[in-house]
Amino acid sequence: MDLLACTQSLSDAVEKLTFSEPVTHVYNPLVYAWEAHRRYLECYGTGTKEVVLVGMNPGPWGMAQTGVPFGEVGAVRDWMGIEAKVSKPNREHPKRPVEGFSCTRSEVSGRRLWGWAADRFGTAEAFFERFFVLNHCPLCFMEESGRNRTPDKLAVDERQPLEARCDEALRQSIEILKPRMVIGVGAHARKRAEVACAGMALSFGQILHPSPASPAANRGWADQAEAQLKDLGIHIP
Repeated sequence: MDLLACTQSLSDAVEKLTFSEPVTHVYNPLVYAWEAHRRYLECYGTGTKEVVLVGMNPGPWGMAQTGVPFGEVGAVRDWMGIEAKVSKPNREHPKRPVEGFSCTRSEVSGRRLWGWAADRFGTAEAFFERFFVLNHCPLCFMEESGRNRTPDKLAVDERQPLEARCDEALRQSIEILKPRMVIGVGAHARKRAEVACAGMALSFGQILHPSPASPAANRGWADQAEAQLKDLGIHIP
């Protein structure tokens, strides 16, 4: 199995799940933004990696628009060289329209993460030679107000089946990429990675999530994240 097949299997599995209020809208960019995500996997998800960074799930202005984890439009289009037609989710929230690569809203987490990668590694090819970035969960959840709802806040009977499918896909992805270390971008992602990959010959770590909702991340995220990576023994050029 390769990453394409693994990802398609995950997408099919989570499409069968249902979610109740306060979740009113669920976006699966692996369906409506599949072409862009496929290009991401084909361009940068080949071979073995030294480190895999794992995020939680798509943000409404990032992967929900571009199909790429932490998918700030400018970073995906201009730095990674990926642009593709993006359609619409089955049920679109009026406050969270999917405009694909025409979206003018900035995804701050993605701008921080990919901006750091560009500053330190120069080209996308140089970064992805050693690193890969994926999300544990491919779904974006929204409430009626448009507020984002993270997977860890779902009802237990809805969260557990989702986690089981996402854990399985993450483990398969790590088996394919064969990194020496899996690093959670935030505590939740690290926890899921440790559960999903239990028993594998891996090291685990964690870096600060770049979300603007984090006061710590707003005090110079790049410097803090890089220091954490170096403390984990990751060489940064």
